[in-house]
Amino acid sequence: MEDKFCFAIDRGGTFTDVFAVCPGRKVKVLKLLSDDPSNYKDAPREGIRRILSEVTGKKYEMDEPLQTDEIDWIRMGTTVATNALLERKGERIALVITSGFKDVLHIGNQSRPKIFSLEIKCPEDLYEEIIEVDERIVLDKSKCEIKKICPTLISTTGENVKVWTPLNEEKLRNDLNIVLSKGIKSLAVVLIHSYMFPDHEQYVGRIAKEMGFDHVSLSSEVMPMVKIVPRGHTACVDAYLTPCIKRYVNNFSNGFENKLENVNVLFMQSDGGLTPMNLFCGSRAILSGPAGGVVGYSKTTYSKKSPMPVIGFDMGGTSTDVSRYDGYYDHVYDTVIAGVNIQAPQLDIQTVAAGGGSRLFFRTGLLVVGPESAGAHPGPVCYRKGGPLTVTDANLCLGRLQPDYFPNIIGATEDLPLDKDGTIKAFEELSAEVSQFNDSQSAEKSKEVQSIEELALGFIKVANEAMCRPIRALTQGKGFDTSQHILACFGGAGSQHACAIAKNLGISSIFIHKYAGILSAFGMALADVVSEEQEACVEVYCPENYQYFDTKINELSTRCCENLKSQGFKEEELSFDVFLNMRYERTDCSLMCPPFPFASALSCAHGDFLKSFLERYKREFGFCIPDRPIIVDDIRVRAIGNRHLNLADTIEEAADPPQHKEIVQCYFGDG
Repeated sequence: MEDKFCFAIDRGGTFTDVFAVCPGRKVKVLKLLSDDPSNYKDAPREGIRRILSEVTGKKYEMDEPLQTDEIDWIRMGTTVATNALLERKGERIALVITSGFKDVLHIGNQSRPKIFSLEIKCPEDLYEEIIEVDERIVLDKSKCEIKKICPTLISTTGENVKVWTPLNEEKLRNDLNIVLSKGIKSLAVVLIHSYMFPDHEQYVGRIAKEMGFDHVSLSSEVMPMVKIVPRGHTACVDAYLTPCIKRYVNNFSNGFENKLENVNVLFMQSDGGLTPMNLFCGSRAILSGPAGGVVGYSKTTYSKKSPMPVIGFDMGGTSTDVSRYDGYYDHVYDTVIAGVNIQAPQLDIQTVAAGGGSRLFFRTGLLVVGPESAGAHPGPVCYRKGGPLTVTDANLCLGRLQPDYFPNIIGATEDLPLDKDGTIKAFEELSAEVSQFNDSQSAEKSKEVQSIEELALGFIKVANEAMCRPIRALTQGKGFDTSQHILACFGGAGSQHACAIAKNLGISSIFIHKYAGILSAFGMALADVVSEEQEACVEVYCPENYQYFDTKINELSTRCCENLKSQGFKEEELSFDVFLNMRYERTDCSLMCPPFPFASALSCAHGDFLKSFLERYKREFGFCIPDRPIIVDDIRVRAIGNRHLNLADTIEEAADPPQHKEIVQCYFGDG
């Protein structure tokens, strides 16, 4: 690493941030527009090209493949999967499901977020075609009378199952041929009991690959959990997005010699861990970009010596992501994104459509911020590309954003400063529109005209309140006192709103890292490589079953260990976290619980999972259910490959007050 380049890249919706460790441990940072078709095709590759050219002195042409002999590793987070899901621009897919259940994913969980709405519009299904497979597995239970003579097999949970209906291969091949003839080459295979008996799904997958399908997502591999609806949706998301990710990865690799074969390329997953480029998949990529920021502030802000929980406030160009860290990453396992129920480990990140690029509107007497974004192209008014007014323009108008301290990367030639005059003119036009509306609503014409600063501050207050709501949901909504946190602000626009957000929430401590503008990229440089394994179980949590649980934990740990060893890690570089997905019997609300205290043990015999479950259940729901059995639905093992890069500086309190560079005029209203 000492004599080679290392790149960590966050490709966001508006900007792409690059953190580079150059030979001799010299650090370079770069920020460029994610979408600038008139100047380059791919922002991450362009960022690498510029830094290589600057440091080595070699001139690389725009379309020339970059040499890789001087690159040690590349780590990247990307919004490719997120955007494809939100905009419904993923791969065309077909759903393969057990006969009789073709509508189960369409019906979903029957939730009605707008319960009084008379015109309910359901999110469109990700799949275009459905293939029903003649196959059925049933449990061999003594209380069930099964008169039919069926082969008996052992499932992954150790239970006996009977093959009620063998898989009809001839019908399956005919149906797959029909789908293939329609140009669909990606499949999601979701069979009813595959979480405990994956053989039929695996057989379908082999046939599909043999027939020429490019990608097949098996629900038993993507997320082997009990519930078919979220498991099925997750498999569909994986089949829908993974081909898009593979295309992007291939296009990115084509910009380098030997397609990056000799470079360690890792991508950030939604759970905050890195994975090799060839294993990066759609179901684990939804929060690829924001996850880097969580790792960044957790490793630079949180202190084990004086532990105080940290709220991460990542305000970028398109949206704002908030999260919480209290010594361990807070994961969620069942989320709804873009109307799709996804069952996969993700960092608990709340997102609101209010960022530096969020558009400003005056509608029926109200100031509205977002959710529409100006994006990277054309961007805000001040970007000189004919864009609309945005939150960035409001900060520029108020003097909180200074053109002299903003890089000259604006305009068609990427060498101009922010256009403050254009922003002021646009606000003057909007102010006139507001005055005209107010006059039309009043019998007397108002003599007072709202200044453009007051108007801009009004938009800022609306945006700030929108960004405070998810922070309250992560803290107060889970039984934590919001004021007893540190606010870690980062992202391109985070520090401009830090004090107002902290004041609204009663927070007294704010932390802004020196790499705050590119902390998501910096976090990827600090992140660990992760391998996860999970299996369904459905057993009562009691001492009699501890041995069973521990055997499963050892099996999953061994699989994780072998996976990371194949990537070059030594056994002493590995650490493990164990989780049990627990719920009360006859309830549907399960919680993924670590041992108490966190990471204290790798076995049920030595780790108090029961205490962890009871504490979390009480905090989440306000009560516990005495004397009711607790069921373990799933066992999950997370293995972490630790390659300590020592990039995070030790931060000490400054002895002297900071020295100001310049005194400028800013507008803060009443302060």
